[in-house]
Amino acid sequence: MNGFGSDIREHDAADDGSIDATARVVDPGASVISGEDERQVEVALRPRRLADFPGQPRVRDQLGLVLAAAKQRGAAPDHVLLSGPPGLGKTTLAMIVAAELERPIRVTSGPAIQHAGDLASILSSLDEGEVLFLDEIHRMSRAAEEMLYLAMEDFRVDVIVGKGPGATAIPLELPPFTVVGATTRAGLLPAPLRDRFGFTGHLDYYDVADLTTILRRSAGLLDVRSHDDAIGEIASRSRGTPRIANRLLRRVRDYAQVNHSAGHRVTLHDAREALTLFDVDEAGLDRLDRAVLSALCLRFGGGPVGLSTLAIAVGEETDTVETVAEPFLVREGFMARSPRGRVATQFAFAHLGLEPPPPGGPGTRPDMLPFDEEGTDLPAGRLGS
Repeated sequence: MNGFGSDIREHDAADDGSIDATARVVDPGASVISGEDERQVEVALRPRRLADFPGQPRVRDQLGLVLAAAKQRGAAPDHVLLSGPPGLGKTTLAMIVAAELERPIRVTSGPAIQHAGDLASILSSLDEGEVLFLDEIHRMSRAAEEMLYLAMEDFRVDVIVGKGPGATAIPLELPPFTVVGATTRAGLLPAPLRDRFGFTGHLDYYDVADLTTILRRSAGLLDVRSHDDAIGEIASRSRGTPRIANRLLRRVRDYAQVNHSAGHRVTLHDAREALTLFDVDEAGLDRLDRAVLSALCLRFGGGPVGLSTLAIAVGEETDTVETVAEPFLVREGFMARSPRGRVATQFAFAHLGLEPPPPGGPGTRPDMLPFDEEGTDLPAGRLGS
């Protein structure tokens, strides 16, 4: 999770004709193949201060109060936990916390801390008041989590020297510091760890007005001259996610740069043409999203259909459909999850320009295919049970 910026991905389909989920320009996750130039752009687009952070007014005001009170006391603020979907600014807020406190920040991630010794080496090198940012904190190992409990509450760790009966625990005192944890899956955090955070903020998707504000600021930083309606068009297709909005802005900038002379102001037509080129439609759906809806509406009459059957129909793994495409489709009302499987809504049919099947017609009978409670296909041995 890298704040408001992100990385460009290759936009070609897989060689076998399936849809490459890692090539999605509307993927809110960070790219693992980004170049150094893209990372620099990403960092440059991040707000530096809380006053410049657009959107999330409740979290921004609450966090500002916590930080201001701590500065007045001259003490380290309570530990901060930020949760929410990727691309909404959790990393950016962590950087802002350090900037507002005028203290350095140490950045690491849960997957990088697989042993208690890894965490002990980081904690023992922290200076007083320093901010420790733990991205994807829910993916830490259990041993590291237990060490973090003690460090966050009592500012000390017990370093184990030796093995077996001769092992000795050496207590190591730590200076006061602040942990900022970020997670996309707050429910996976154990309760003892959640309880040690004095402030918890959940980031929600942004509305079009806030995304427009973000894009105007980004356009100024990138020296992109554009009409307001072009900015509004990009914002409306950005799926409520600043990272996607900034990525689409850069692709629109590339289109205008290649197809027009220097100094050209990006128009609404430019924005629409560029987004069409990158397969992002008016609702923010890309090829994978539309393939899922098309299969659901055309092949299965709107469902219900099991997850594995739907994944086979679009040539993808079940995890890809469930974690990459489905959340946005459900949130925007294109798809619903029922005990019998995935179901297309009337909104999905209308978006594809199709007539929805009549109630009780083909494709809408609950006994079409067998499903279990999770909406996945039942093994053959359980049919008729």
